[in-house]
Amino acid sequence: MPSAAILVGGAASRFGGREKSALVVGGRTILERQLAELSRVTSDLMLVGGNDLETTPPEGCPPLRAVPDRVRGHGALGGLDAALAAARDEVVLILACDMPFVTNALVAHLIALATSPPGAGRPAVVVPITDRGYHPLCAVYARSCQTLVARHLAERRLALKELLGAMSTSEVRVVTDRELEAFGDPDYLLANVNTPAEYEVLEALQGHGR
Repeated sequence: MPSAAILVGGAASRFGGREKSALVVGGRTILERQLAELSRVTSDLMLVGGNDLETTPPEGCPPLRAVPDRVRGHGALGGLDAALAAARDEVVLILACDMPFVTNALVAHLIALATSPPGAGRPAVVVPITDRGYHPLCAVYARSCQTLVARHLAERRLALKELLGAMSTSEVRVVTDRELEAFGDPDYLLANVNTPAEYEVLEALQGHGR
């Protein structure tokens, strides 16, 4: 069974330092929404990064593991490093904590692409791409990425898009707009919130993406 990690360790400087996973969208926090979807595809759920993480799951959700960053202050790449090190499976879904509309159907598709074919020939990363570019914080990574991640951390090359650029085309399975449309409007599915203005947009999107 795949592992799944929600990255909650960001500083959220553009949101006044507020914990974005606790923002309410459509009557539920983003974290509650994400856990409801992820728990339908895996029982190995991790909250990665942050301080004093609340690990009491909602009713019906599998237990949560709090995983601290192994290398602090290195952003999402540090979170990816911690998630890969703590994962119980060979593939790990990575999800930013500010994406409320990701569905279990989309997640299951990404995981299926990451685990087929079995054995040799699997991609190292399965990542959506839209006209906004790569979405590396709603993607599946093989644990074999750990060595490359460690190298980029050591060199302070922290951009996840740079990590993807360091891989060969055969290692990166891109999921296009057309593929994503089978699961809904890609802009809705992959919407995230970085600022209060974007939060208002998310609230307006609620109910219009499916």
